[in-house]
Amino acid sequence: MSIQPVPLNEVWAMRQAVMYPQESISFVQLEDDERGLHWGLYDYGELISVISVFDRNGAIQFRKFATRTNWQGKGYGTKLLQHVMDWAHAQGKKSIWCNARLTATGIYKKFGMQVVGKTWQQYGLDFIKMEKQLVQTKHMQIIPAIDIIDGKCVRLTQGDYEQKKIYNENPLEVAMEFEDAGLQRLHLVDLDGAKAGAVKNWKVLEAIAGKTGLVIDFGGGIKTEKDVNIVFNSGAALATIGSLAVKNEAEFVKWLLQFGAEKFLLGADVKEEKITVGGWLETTDITIYDFLQKYIDHGVQQVFCTDVSKDGLLAGPSVELYKKIIARFPSLHFIASGGVSNINDLEVLAEIGCSGAIVGKAIYENRISLDELKKFG
Repeated sequence: MSIQPVPLNEVWAMRQAVMYPQESISFVQLEDDERGLHWGLYDYGELISVISVFDRNGAIQFRKFATRTNWQGKGYGTKLLQHVMDWAHAQGKKSIWCNARLTATGIYKKFGMQVVGKTWQQYGLDFIKMEKQLVQTKHMQIIPAIDIIDGKCVRLTQGDYEQKKIYNENPLEVAMEFEDAGLQRLHLVDLDGAKAGAVKNWKVLEAIAGKTGLVIDFGGGIKTEKDVNIVFNSGAALATIGSLAVKNEAEFVKWLLQFGAEKFLLGADVKEEKITVGGWLETTDITIYDFLQKYIDHGVQQVFCTDVSKDGLLAGPSVELYKKIIARFPSLHFIASGGVSNINDLEVLAEIGCSGAIVGKAIYENRISLDELKKFG
């Protein structure tokens, strides 16, 4: 499979065949086609999908996005659109937009595009403008972590339950301190649930969601659709999925379709660029890059990555690994996790382009004060 420039005559032929088979070639020719970029996705030498891209004063418009009918629904169009998104982001373009058929808005929403304005009709079809901002002047978001065992706020070292330290008997109290400091997110981990294979500490989630305005992602023990419903019904904005995405891809993809990919935070535990599972005891042959690409193709927008050799050791984050991931997937909302030991670590993560950073032990061990974190708010 490859993505490469396509001659205009082939682009026009694809547009006609897929979009307007009853019309002539001249009907699908745009007056500014000569000024556009035209990419195609090829598989085994066959042109499967085409897209045309135009720079409108720094805002990228894509038009005539067409995939052969017999190849639709197999991820080819998604890969081609991801290529355009990554290219526009890498070029420093401020936004990307299209005039979408109303029946096709679902795929664009998976990429974080939003509806702008009202619908209109053309050629007997309903259209609406969709847009995504690419260049945003925003700070890296700090996401404090609370790990729960027996309803208490704890931290483990490298995921080892035998290396447990209790920091507070009341997680709600800790969460309220975070909110009072101006933080807006919370990474809540049910360690009892992770061990049992089913959500256990949902009452802690319910209490924090009910008494703070924090945007909570909750993980640990989410194995069934029932677990997902418990998490959302208890007040989580996002369900965090890790090992299940490795071991049961079909189930996770089903949830992405059922609940919406924007409702999930994908967690990737990594050792030497390979995915690990089972409490970090088992290293797979799956590279972090293949793992992320697969789920980005399914619409996942937010990912956090933990280098298991760093977590809980206050030894500094995996900056070089994160640089590679961000370079490979520039439009991904990428969150660093593990190893943060001081405020300088966070400044480095912000500088390399992380959208967020999960911070746990460094806060609890007073290596970073809540006042220091306000600069990232």
